[in-house]
Amino acid sequence: MVERVYREEFGRVVASLTRRFGSIDVAEDAAGEALLVALEKWPVDGVPPNPGAWLTTTAARKAIDKIRRESHRDAKHQAALMIEDDTPHEPTGPVEDDRLRMVFTCCHPALAPEARVALTLRLLGGLTVAEIAQAFLVPETTMAQRITRAKKKIAGAGIPYRVPSLEDLPERVAGVLAVVYLVFNEGYLSSAEGTSVRDDLTTEAIRLGRILRALLPQVPEVTGLLALMLLTEARRPARISADGTLVPLPEQDRGAWSRPLIQEGHALVRECLATNRPGRYQLMAAINAVHTDARAAADTDWSQIAALYGQLAAIDPSPIVELNRAVAVAELDGPEVGLALVDRLNGSLSGYHPFHATRADLLRRLGRSAESRSAYDAALALIDNPAETAYLTRRRDQLALG
Repeated sequence: MVERVYREEFGRVVASLTRRFGSIDVAEDAAGEALLVALEKWPVDGVPPNPGAWLTTTAARKAIDKIRRESHRDAKHQAALMIEDDTPHEPTGPVEDDRLRMVFTCCHPALAPEARVALTLRLLGGLTVAEIAQAFLVPETTMAQRITRAKKKIAGAGIPYRVPSLEDLPERVAGVLAVVYLVFNEGYLSSAEGTSVRDDLTTEAIRLGRILRALLPQVPEVTGLLALMLLTEARRPARISADGTLVPLPEQDRGAWSRPLIQEGHALVRECLATNRPGRYQLMAAINAVHTDARAAADTDWSQIAALYGQLAAIDPSPIVELNRAVAVAELDGPEVGLALVDRLNGSLSGYHPFHATRADLLRRLGRSAESRSAYDAALALIDNPAETAYLTRRRDQLALG
């Protein structure tokens, strides 16, 4: 019905619109659009009493709309040209990844090394001031002041935070590695209350480590950091029990460790050894390689681990390195020797919960249960991680039952 009426009225509608608008092309296009409307409406609403007039009126409206659109086309094209910017984008430099490029940009050499790392962790790593302070073993108020001073220095001195060039990378890479590793550590054993592990942080840190490795393959410390993170991440499936309790390294199911990550990490460690330019991350990766190479805890080569910690203490001395070396010495020479080394660190590590947890374990092995219990309490007072809390509480309570 619609098609028949349209065929009958088409010529009249086109002629009427041509006279009105002066263009047969406009008239024919408008008549065609009117037909589409009729095909949609007439089967529902019925054929109007005067279908020819209906088609003419509808087609006239379509023609007016088209003429209006055409009249605005040139103006819109001109407006589009005005907002189009032919200026080339600022080059991203050698670092193509947005997140990593911002880390390099923030690690500006005009800032003190700790300020660079702290500010970058705050702005880009998403870590809280409390989490950053714990990583640096300083009070939260101290870290907040450092970050504030870094921001003021940037503003006051007009430090340009430009995209780093290839020549900028060597002087900034140490700060970038520190940021990536601290992000990884925060994800691996979170200091955020109520959270044991943050997969998002460990995954992102390893991703950045792989990009750094591709960007700077000739820098052994970059390779070392990637190896360290991979070997540490390889053990994660066995670190938290089904009930949410931390499982220490000697008690872990080594069959649950990721063999592909271990193999990749060992290959990177061997590559670092071949360069013979030892650094902090390379030595820490080598220590983890020794641990992951042992089929059982009893097979661990503690003499090699102690020697590696000795090397690490020589090039990057810190109380934490000495604490870890004391653990290795305790395995070689007994808990009494290890405890003597640990107790020397009391002044510098009194706010570091692994210090108290290590003392508690050594005191337990020496049968000094009351002192061990106090050390466990001191460690528990300094942590919020639920997996660590559950583990240390269990160890302390086992003393109470003994």
